[in-house]
Order: sequence, then structure tokens, then C-alpha cells
Amino acid sequence: MITREQIPAVLDHPVYDTSGSKIGDARHVFLDDVTGEPEWVSVKTGLFGTSESFVPIHDASLVEDHLEVPYAKNRVKDAPNVDVDAGGHLSEQEEHRLYEYYGIDWDAAWQRAAQPTADTAQSRTADEAMTRSEEEMHVGTERREAGRVRLRKYVVTEEQQQTIPVRHEEVRVEREPITDANVDAAVSGPEISEAEHEVILHEEKPVVETRAEPKERVRLTTDEVTEEETVTGEVRKERIEAEGETDESGKRRPRR
Repeated sequence: MITREQIPAVLDHPVYDTSGSKIGDARHVFLDDVTGEPEWVSVKTGLFGTSESFVPIHDASLVEDHLEVPYAKNRVKDAPNVDVDAGGHLSEQEEHRLYEYYGIDWDAAWQRAAQPTADTAQSRTADEAMTRSEEEMHVGTERREAGRVRLRKYVVTEEQQQTIPVRHEEVRVEREPITDANVDAAVSGPEISEAEHEVILHEEKPVVETRAEPKERVRLTTDEVTEEETVTGEVRKERIEAEGETDESGKRRPRR
């Protein structure tokens, strides 16, 4: 089994199943409340490590730079989701669920956890020493969906103005005196008569025509930005104080 001293070598390292397939990366190691020894390891699974599955660590082994557990990859990924309280440990009910899922006998596991407690008590009586422990906070990262951005194309109508030159015809009456050059044309008709002459006038009108012209190509890309974020958590520490001790003079000794 994995010891407390090996926990740093387990965290954030790959976890493989019995066939050598990678399940994910180890994220947290949970200790047994009775023995204080590693009991469960949570593994980041799923796409981009968005899920976290629990697997027993009692029969696991540390091989080079990864952890091997005696369970198939799909069995670990399908393990029931359990809640971890603010103190960072599993409740008895949640642990019982995991034991049942992995087919581990609850009573046998409890007796195995209780046995070292008795041995430890005997050893403690012999050397009369206390072990002070404290929790350490291990901070990792998980990738999750933060939002979605989509491109949408729609049509808007706006009014534009453009000035262009347009031409039109206007009538101008020209009068010329009778000269030797035009006298023959002037007297070619009747002397006194009525007549009319019509001239067709033309003009230009602006005509609007629209054509769709490509202007630019637009696409979505993502940039990965790294920021510093401070994580705050609570860890528990044990304190050992001596009470009621006096020196040879009968004065109370200061606490250490």
C-alpha cells in the first residue's frame, strides 16, 4: 500500500489501471480517520480532466513515476460521485458507498483500520510520546467551461448618399439676321403662313443598383492567458501543550 511519505510522489502524477491504460492524474489523497494512512485517491478523468473519481489506494503500488491500481479504467470512471466536506475528508456514508461499489467488505476494512490503532496505543504506552500532525493544502487546477462565444451574421439597412452629375436638355431660342448666306433658305417657303416645329428634350436620372461585394473574413480563435490567483483554504493542525507541570521549587513551568 501507499504510505504517507509517498503521497507527494502520487499527487499530480498519472494513474494507470491493471491493463496499463491511463485513467487520469491523481489530484487528492484522502487519509483514513482512524489510522491516518492513505485510503483513497481521487483521479481527474473525463474530457480535459473535468470529472473526479475515487479509487481505493490500499492495494495500489507506486511504479516509477505513476500509480497503478488493481481496477479497470471504466470501473474507476463509473465510480459514484461523492461529496467531500469542508474539512477535506469523506464521511462514513460516502466511504461506505465506495466500498460497496468496489466490492470491498466494509467490516473487514473497519477491522483492518482498527487493528493498527491498538498497536499504536501499546507503542504509545511504551514510549509515552505523542505524534503531532497537521493538514497540508495541495492546490491544483481543473479545466471547465467558462462560457461560449458564437459568431452571428445578420443584415442591417443603412441610408447612404452619393452626389453624381446628371444632364438634361433645355430649349434656347436662337435668332439670326437675314444675310446673303441664308436668304435663299429664308424665302423658300410661303411668304405669310402658320407653322410649328417640335423639339424633344432629354434628361438623365440617377439609377441605384446594389451589388454584394466581399469585404472581410471573420473567425473565432482562442488565446490562453495565464493569471495569478490566490487560493484560500482551511487546514487543521494539532497542538500539544503540557498542563499542570511544576519544577522542583513548586512553581508552574511555562508552556512550550
